Amino acid sequence: MVSTARELRVPFTKMAGAGNDFIMVNNVENPVHLDWQAFAIRCCALKTGIGADGVIVLGEDTDTDFTFRIFNADGSEAEMCGNGARCAALFAHQQGIAKTPMRFKTQAGTIGARIDGENIAIEMTAPFGLETDIAIDVLAKPLTAHFINTGVPHAIIFFETVDTVPVAELGRAVRFHSRFAPAGTNADFVQVLEGNRIRVRTYERGVEDETLACGTGAVASAIISKHLGKVAGTPVLVTMKGGELKIDFTELGNDYSQVWLMGPVDTVFAGEVMVRV
Repeated sequence: MVSTARELRVPFTKMAGAGNDFIMVNNVENPVHLDWQAFAIRCCALKTGIGADGVIVLGEDTDTDFTFRIFNADGSEAEMCGNGARCAALFAHQQGIAKTPMRFKTQAGTIGARIDGENIAIEMTAPFGLETDIAIDVLAKPLTAHFINTGVPHAIIFFETVDTVPVAELGRAVRFHSRFAPAGTNADFVQVLEGNRIRVRTYERGVEDETLACGTGAVASAIISKHLGKVAGTPVLVTMKGGELKIDFTELGNDYSQVWLMGPVDTVFAGEVMVRV
């Protein structure tokens, strides 16, 4: 990174995992100390910045290959992001930070990852907090939600079809519902298809809108669908607006382990962004 007295040029790579787009920063080599929250707010802006769902910063770690931090478009820092973690795995490999397989540290725990051609797979931390049949009133209508934390909290609601669901309005109401306070929750709207397939639309906390895909949401929706008997087994194929993800896991009673999130990652472009310091 080349700096002057008044500005810093920060190299970045924009990547997308099934439609989730991220600004990737290698802060392992020649690390800099920035206000990453402000950086994310500025750079994720569609009109005045690069445009993305979030900023992912890779840092040095003594126990694993690297650390993973993700800042949402609103500047808030999330514990984890499934598609972001898949992008981080490919980015780290491209940057020479890690070989495949690899391990890296997130605020939700240590993640394993492997790269197999165009398929980027991560082994998630064990989900927790599973709760079903939660009765909530949203926008003056009764709904039944199901909850699980797959690194970040997710509320899952099933519909016959998700095409007509007002995701922005309904998702925001669920996200801020008092039942999920104070942390709030992501909201996933799920339609069961034939076979082991589901279709999911997600309102993401921190982005505060519907995104084209959500990795942790795909995992949460797949696990809840299997837990409720709406799909027969694994892997579960999850169709989102940005593409298809494959979820595999081991089920033992109400416990789920060896959870793998798999799918493609695209490298969109690389460049530099100027930051005033």
